[in-house]
Amino acid sequence: MKPKDRMKIPRQKMPEQDPKVRSGNFEEVPFGYSDEQAIAEATRCLQCKKSPCRNGCPVSINIPGFLKEISENNFDEAVRALKEDNSLPAVCGRVCPQETQCEELCVVGKKGEPVAIGRLERFCADYERSRGEAPLPPIAAKTGKKIAIVGSGPAGLACAGDLVKLGHDVTIFEALHKTGGVLVYGIPEFRLPKDIVQAEVDYIARMGVKIVTNYVVGMIKTVDELLEEFDALFVGTGAGAPKFLGIPGENLNGVYSANEYLTRSNLMKAYLFPEYDTPVVRGKNVAVLGGGNVAMDSARTALRLGAENSYIVYRRAKEQMPARAEEIHHAEEEGVQLRLLMSPLEAIGNDDGWVTGLRCQKMELGEPDDSGRRRPVAIEGEEEIIAVDTVIVAIGNKPNPLIPKTTENLEVSKWGTINADEATGITSKEGVFAGGDIVTGAATVILAMGAGKGAAAAMHRYLMGIPEPTEEETLDQA
Repeated sequence: MKPKDRMKIPRQKMPEQDPKVRSGNFEEVPFGYSDEQAIAEATRCLQCKKSPCRNGCPVSINIPGFLKEISENNFDEAVRALKEDNSLPAVCGRVCPQETQCEELCVVGKKGEPVAIGRLERFCADYERSRGEAPLPPIAAKTGKKIAIVGSGPAGLACAGDLVKLGHDVTIFEALHKTGGVLVYGIPEFRLPKDIVQAEVDYIARMGVKIVTNYVVGMIKTVDELLEEFDALFVGTGAGAPKFLGIPGENLNGVYSANEYLTRSNLMKAYLFPEYDTPVVRGKNVAVLGGGNVAMDSARTALRLGAENSYIVYRRAKEQMPARAEEIHHAEEEGVQLRLLMSPLEAIGNDDGWVTGLRCQKMELGEPDDSGRRRPVAIEGEEEIIAVDTVIVAIGNKPNPLIPKTTENLEVSKWGTINADEATGITSKEGVFAGGDIVTGAATVILAMGAGKGAAAAMHRYLMGIPEPTEEETLDQA
């Protein structure tokens, strides 16, 4: 098919649950593409020689390659091409912000809507899972080297998957009772079903990665003690400690961090009450503070737990929200109410210590700040009290300080993140590598995976005595 004919094919809409139905359940919102839709969407790809879309992917997936296979109805080959670079395609196809990464650079998108790369990635992963147990990739001969991975989130899983394929013995140590990190405790079932995460984890385990849960590194054993048993170690513990605003009333009953609220609902399965009797306040009037994806997840979860009013309280305008446009759209469809240009001043409580209201300062947009966004400025004398019985603070996360505090000679930044080279994960401590949110602060799943893959390559070179690639070799590979 000629490029001009490909350009005429409309972007395929993914079918999804009706908003009025899905706001009352925790089932996944989109249904995924049919075979026919996937082939039509993949046919829109122009197969550009320079493939700018790959430059937007943190793990450099061969996007034209797997799309070509889909367009030719070669789904098994498409899966193989995709998984050469991505060990968690079912996850990435659901939660990665493709619209600001690979799809943003898609040539088709210059004159119309870009190819739906993320949805096709999801299609491939779901196709493979529907066929039964996925075939394992080639595993290199054993090297005799032992590697410890601390944390089983996206960075740790990606790092472990690459290292085991290279022939190393890899053990993941996870503090929680379930593997997956933020994928299981932070992202709701309706956006990322947990059986899908478990299938991805099981695949890595089948490759030979040993997984140890309920193991808190820094308490059971320190990093230094693990280094007596292992030849190298990767820290991928993420950024799971919540931030708060520091306003009066944040210690009232009914005020949650988004981390606790979502962990209770997702990991501890409060959404399956009464099968799981996990305590969580099921507020009727819920205010979520923040404008990112975690805020949207919290507000949408509140509706599904029975809220009559679920508010997003955000001090800037809608177009300045850091959440994905798709997540904002889904939230509004389901009934989440955006209370924009409102800055929380105080959580108000009753005599019994329960939150009853949120006092907010009304804002307007002023001059741009250092981020390029117009700065919110208070409108003098303009305040409003929103009647609520639950407040969820979703303004960001910070790293847990346990490992930096219990590890000698490991340099950290003033923000508590580990100082590491973002390309290789090399830290100040011999044999210790780090990547993902513990290095960058809270970011995306795919960026964490990219860090894990980069660290795996550097760890392999370190363990096998392979010299670092020269700048010229790196450019040749690119």
